Amino acid sequence: MKQNTTRSIGSTTGLILPALAFALVLGSVRVSAADALKSAGDAPPSAAAPLRVGVSPVFPPMVFKQGKELVGVEVDLARALGEHLGRKIVFVEVPWPDQLEALSAGKTDIIMSSMSITAARRQVMDFSRPYLVVGQMALVRREDKNQYALGYPSQPPRPVGVLKATTGEFVVQRDFPKAKRKVFSSSSEAAQALLKKKIDFFITDSTVVWYLAGIHAGDGLTAVTIALSEEQLAWATRKGDDTLLEAVNAFIQTAAQDGTFKRVGRRWMAVEP
Repeated sequence: MKQNTTRSIGSTTGLILPALAFALVLGSVRVSAADALKSAGDAPPSAAAPLRVGVSPVFPPMVFKQGKELVGVEVDLARALGEHLGRKIVFVEVPWPDQLEALSAGKTDIIMSSMSITAARRQVMDFSRPYLVVGQMALVRREDKNQYALGYPSQPPRPVGVLKATTGEFVVQRDFPKAKRKVFSSSSEAAQALLKKKIDFFITDSTVVWYLAGIHAGDGLTAVTIALSEEQLAWATRKGDDTLLEAVNAFIQTAAQDGTFKRVGRRWMAVEP
């Protein structure tokens, strides 16, 4: 009989994230948004141009769709950023794997779509100051939750659900190399596959897991509250676009101080940040 080995996650990360922390890494910002715009010269042509925000609406509650309308934490914050900068916001829907290409090609100006900071991404884009600390967590069927109290099987009987080109997919490749992976285009598809027992668990951002656990509580889905990682979410701009980056950082500082982050978080998250 083959022994069933498990990978203990508590011993490696020690992280339990039942709540979220907004804007935890905020040092002093040297310039205001207005000063940042002036630094590029008097009344630069791009200052009043629409700000094109790249979003992938597959990460509830951060950015998703209710009917045909874009909604969520990132959407509200993007609009607040536009007001702060005095620029119209234009949302550009981009498939998640194509976000970098769209940014680099000048099709978008900033990515605001539940993106975590990684060393690899830092090589090809610039990041704002972090505004939210999250972790990768698992959404499971409630009937199976006790199986994961001490860890996960290294080779689950069914595939593990992930979203393509996300930190969750990387974590599964790293921590569960023997597991089969099933890639989904949206978190809602993954939740349905979990309900139908086509996958054993779905690993993604803790924000998404908490949201899905809330809306599918009556269906029998729940979260395993021990995180597989700790990550910082931030917004990405093109390399060298220092004027926009400094203005965005100034907004983050202001939004942390005036309660904008907390108000938006309370609106969309079942767990108050």
